[in-house]
Amino acid sequence: MRFYLCVTALVGLTACAPSVPDSGAGLPDSGTGVGFGTSDEYLAQQRARDAQLEGTSAVPPAGAISPESRSQATPGAPLSATQGATGGTVTSSTNPTRQPASGAYTPTGGLSSASTSDEIARETAARLAETSQNSGQQIVHASPSNPTPQTVTSAGGISNENNFDAVGNARTIQDDAELIAQNRAQYQVVQPGALPERTGNIGPNIVQYALETSHPKGQQIYTRVGLNKQAKFQRNCAKYNSADQAQTDFLAQGGPRRDKLGLDPDGDGYACAWDPRPFRAAVQN
Repeated sequence: MRFYLCVTALVGLTACAPSVPDSGAGLPDSGTGVGFGTSDEYLAQQRARDAQLEGTSAVPPAGAISPESRSQATPGAPLSATQGATGGTVTSSTNPTRQPASGAYTPTGGLSSASTSDEIARETAARLAETSQNSGQQIVHASPSNPTPQTVTSAGGISNENNFDAVGNARTIQDDAELIAQNRAQYQVVQPGALPERTGNIGPNIVQYALETSHPKGQQIYTRVGLNKQAKFQRNCAKYNSADQAQTDFLAQGGPRRDKLGLDPDGDGYACAWDPRPFRAAVQN
């Protein structure tokens, strides 16, 4: 009795359970699995993808003929341009074949012939330009493929004046004496003349001032009075590009007795870093 009650309870629970819908119901069973096609379909897709990347039309696989046209073909009738050998319409890719442009890169041939000819023309023009700039001689560029340079065995273009045997055969000692006398007759000695005098007011002559003085640099000759002489000296000397310019301006402004510009704080008569010794040494030498 207890067994029958358990069986009845299980049957009742089974009848009350909801049914699970079948997601694959109504679909034809191709036997290839979910999400997969046949090997022919995969190869066709791969060829179409490669053709699109290369810019060419995909070649239809063998037997790719529409079944509708095949069934409608009349036996014995001539085939049209759009029908295949079996009477059907041959399918093809919708992308037309694209021709590579001039100078473009092709997957199978590299650069096109137009680009190659342009490169050869430019290289030839460059070589001709180099040759014209080198007096018509072809320029030899450094390269391991260049031929080995030839060793010079004759000195035809080199002077042989230092070769006694060669000179002795060419002329005699008397010929050399005549050549020396001819060169001496053509020899001229140019005597130095007086220096030209300066005209106009061109300012003090620092060379003449250096030669007229004899005391060394740093020896006080003139009296200088004033406050902050060293600071004024450094500030004013920095305005000149050279010591010669400072000495010229110092003499033009009343120096060496007066120092209006503050260029000679030690009173030696020499402005800033100007030194008369190089001018004196040039005259002594």
